Amino acid sequence: MAGPDTLEFGDQNFDEEVLSSDIPVLVDFWAEWCGPCKALAPIIDELATHYAGKVKVGKIDTDANREVSVRFSISAIPTVILFKKGEILERFVGLRSRHDFQAVIDRVITRA
Repeated sequence: MAGPDTLEFGDQNFDEEVLSSDIPVLVDFWAEWCGPCKALAPIIDELATHYAGKVKVGKIDTDANREVSVRFSISAIPTVILFKKGEILERFVGLRSRHDFQAVIDRVITRA
């Protein structure tokens, strides 16, 4: 279950919500059965709250949304991708710290 500021992405809304977004978008590719994904979830929720209005932060269930997962070659989860104007700026594979994400996000939004 995502936090109140964490968006839910899927095959149907991914292009509109992520690739066409005017602001950067951080996407967590996850699955229900993935232990590291569950450990990452609170960090994703914290980032969503911290960057509300500056960066969209959301999750996409790779089991339920195969089209997007295949399109972005998701072969290991958790994978978190930072998009800006439809382009991949950064890809994080595996469990990472909040600081790792914040360092990249802060760099991107200060250049915006």
